[in-house]
Amino acid sequence: MKAALVGDDGTLLHRARRATGRERGPDAVLAGILDFAAELRDHGVERYGEPAGAAGIAVPGIVDEHTGTAVYAANLGWRDVPLRALLTERLGLPVALGHDVRTGGLAEGRIGAGRGADRFLFVPLGTGIAGAIGIDGRVESGAHGFAGEIGHIVVRPGGAACPCGQRGCLERYASAAAVSEAWAAACGDPDADAADCARAVASGHPDAVRVWRTAVDALADGLLTALTLLDPRTLIIGGGLAEAGEVLFRPLREAVRQRVTFQRPPAIVPAALGDTAGCLGAGLLAQALLTAPSTTPEVRT
Repeated sequence: MKAALVGDDGTLLHRARRATGRERGPDAVLAGILDFAAELRDHGVERYGEPAGAAGIAVPGIVDEHTGTAVYAANLGWRDVPLRALLTERLGLPVALGHDVRTGGLAEGRIGAGRGADRFLFVPLGTGIAGAIGIDGRVESGAHGFAGEIGHIVVRPGGAACPCGQRGCLERYASAAAVSEAWAAACGDPDADAADCARAVASGHPDAVRVWRTAVDALADGLLTALTLLDPRTLIIGGGLAEAGEVLFRPLREAVRQRVTFQRPPAIVPAALGDTAGCLGAGLLAQALLTAPSTTPEVRT
């Protein structure tokens, strides 16, 4: 878990980290979040003489921002947790709840790599793949809270089984976890990961190039579907795999260029905010509560 105190101007005043403790079960994770948030509030009082005016929190899974409910999170074991209400009661502050990727996308769109773009798609490539759709000044959550789940676009019909129940999902081929798995098998080192693969690609290792090409091709296929549907002006790629820099971006831009026909390819750029995006985005959600306290905050970019 990452947390921060954020100033009115968006400055990160204080940052902290803590393990989720998910091995102890969903109730322990929830208790840890509530305790962590309370400690952060208390630190603000001690350091700045007053508590924060509002709080923002971003969690993975399916999130209903309007009701403040963490609907489902497989990795945390949550179903229908009224997280906003629980935090509001614990902190005595107004609280905004967001989805982790959409909240990070909010920050990237407003103050990061998408600054100034009226349409953007933010796609972090980590353990899985998700997306944040920035359209006309807001990040779209969809009718049921799962807009932007680009990782579950089927790019290889009948392919590798995905925990979602489908086969051939994008994140089974192009996530950092998928590249790590493929490279570990190819090089015979069970501890090898995607960063190791990227370094081997840079040095011209043929097996690494093959693994990387498989991932880039799958990613380009998934992104082609997304840009055909959404027509973003800017495509922001983040997450662990993006840390490979031009080892990823050069072949990805070319692969997308080769696939487009009538579509106009967007600018494909790396995320700018790194692991601060979530905290900054949560700060923006909290700030929206202070400027419009009588309404549910709209995720604006």
